[in-house]
Amino acid sequence: MSEALLYSFRRCPYAMRARLALRYSGVPVRIVEVSLKAKPAEMLALSPKGTVPVLNVDGQVIEESLEIMQWALAQHDPDNWLLQGDPAVFALIAENDQDFKYHLNRYKYAERYPEHSMEQYRAEGELFLQKLEDLLADRAYLLADHPSLADMALAPFVRQFAHVDRAWFAASPYTQLQAWLQRFLESPLFISVMAKA
Repeated sequence: MSEALLYSFRRCPYAMRARLALRYSGVPVRIVEVSLKAKPAEMLALSPKGTVPVLNVDGQVIEESLEIMQWALAQHDPDNWLLQGDPAVFALIAENDQDFKYHLNRYKYAERYPEHSMEQYRAEGELFLQKLEDLLADRAYLLADHPSLADMALAPFVRQFAHVDRAWFAASPYTQLQAWLQRFLESPLFISVMAKA
């Protein structure tokens, strides 16, 4: 296998989670940081939809972040992120990617969605935060006593939600979730994939 090529955008949560899985799995990858205002023609030729991340491995193009994560883990999953294929992993990621992301977008960009208040969009997103808080009641990670694919796929989105109003999140009752997010943000893996090239 030749070196993989990943088109990424540092702050995009989808690109972030793709980088996390690739780094964790030890796959050699060259990362091209994309300017969203001037997307490279080479990336658009591979993936006309024009969104990051896009992974090119020996001519195989993978355009969805979760598929990139799964591809990376199929190469090497030393700490059992897949939890032996536990369906709860993918159920939780689906809920994040469909429902929570919908409310997150409206909370973060409430001025674009004047039908409801920012607080109402936040309250709708909080239903998912409470679910995660409950999952963390008896352990440090969402589905196991160690990080799994679910933790790594969700954390960039919870981070984004928390950053919309940091004072609110810090004062919120989601203390287990706050600690979980802090562990993620301080982890060597996250720090390494967020380092500016």
